[in-house]
Amino acid sequence: MPRLIPDAGPQRVLAASNFIYTVGSGLYLTAGVLYFTQAVRLPPGQVGLGLGIAGIVALGVGIAVGHLADVYGARGVYATTLVVQALATAGFVLADSFWPFVLVIGVAAAAKAAGLAARSPLIRHYGGDRPQEFRAYLRAVTNVGISIGAVGAGWIVQVGTLTAYQFMVVGNAIAFACSAAILVLLPPVAPGPVVDGPRWIALRDHSYLLLTVLDGIMAIQFKVLTVAIPLWLIGSTAAPHWLISGTMLTGTVIVVVFQVRVGRDVDSPAAGGRAYRRAGVAFLVACALISLAAGTRAWAATMLLITAVVIHTVGELWHSAAGFEVSFALAPRHATGQYLGVFGLGAGLAEVFGPGLLIALCITWGRPGWYVVGALFLLTGLAAPSAVRLAQRRQHARGTHLEPLRAEPAL
Repeated sequence: MPRLIPDAGPQRVLAASNFIYTVGSGLYLTAGVLYFTQAVRLPPGQVGLGLGIAGIVALGVGIAVGHLADVYGARGVYATTLVVQALATAGFVLADSFWPFVLVIGVAAAAKAAGLAARSPLIRHYGGDRPQEFRAYLRAVTNVGISIGAVGAGWIVQVGTLTAYQFMVVGNAIAFACSAAILVLLPPVAPGPVVDGPRWIALRDHSYLLLTVLDGIMAIQFKVLTVAIPLWLIGSTAAPHWLISGTMLTGTVIVVVFQVRVGRDVDSPAAGGRAYRRAGVAFLVACALISLAAGTRAWAATMLLITAVVIHTVGELWHSAAGFEVSFALAPRHATGQYLGVFGLGAGLAEVFGPGLLIALCITWGRPGWYVVGALFLLTGLAAPSAVRLAQRRQHARGTHLEPLRAEPAL
């Protein structure tokens, strides 16, 4: 299991900031929707619509803010996104109707997407020779932090009062603000060199955009554990309801223990393409096992679902490691924020449209839908190696060592 805090230095600062941030995120991920539906008393349909609007708003923000991080210095831009997210989250306590809810949740979602893009140059600069491995380490830390936050959220949900939910919101905002404050200890990163040519080069890199699309399709798998399995377990199987928590815990522990180890093995774009392919196979097998849990005895359904979650999470490890590798390795150093902002579009689209797609196919249609989803993941994984080779040829033709014209002063 990876250490929670690495050796002293910039990596420790980034890890500590990330850990505090994800403890706050764990509070919201577990009970955020319940705050708006149970405490604020907004209709679930309005909450779903507002979250969809927020997701769409956030899609394009990462590219623009990632470019700002490249041009003006990543530390200041990233810290600013965290402060904005903290303020927007604190504003949840004032959102007592639909449009104020849309405003605060939209700003919070946009700031989150912007922060992920702005953080990328910091990971690349301070991540050592293999920033992809450090990114995998941060993902393991993220799962630890979210688990801790989820424990606190469980108490809040159990109490169920408006005051308890408001305490959760304030705690979440404080965590984001503390995460920003910790970044003061991080040495500033000088902005990347400005090179001749078009400003929005990531949007012109068609091979990188193709990888973004493929990664986005595969990113729908993240909603299998959080959306499709809980609904399938309750509505279509005889498995005990407590197994929902068991499946989440199983997946989290596997990611914490093995993500860094898997990331070390995916050490080149070609290896990333192969990891995507293995992930597609794993997701197909997992979807088939999940479908078979319907109509069986409780003990059999439990065994099938747990086995499926283990296999699915192994696929998740490969998918995440592949995404870390190709997104960093195929992005020019001087435009890391912009490129990673573009790559985040895929996950953003999966966040917006994934739940509805899985519910329509796997829950409404039923067992055949699971096979369709599994086949979608498999075909995406099979297409990835060719897409990676295309992106490598594009990278070679473009050249990765461009001469800078000038550099802006760091924030």
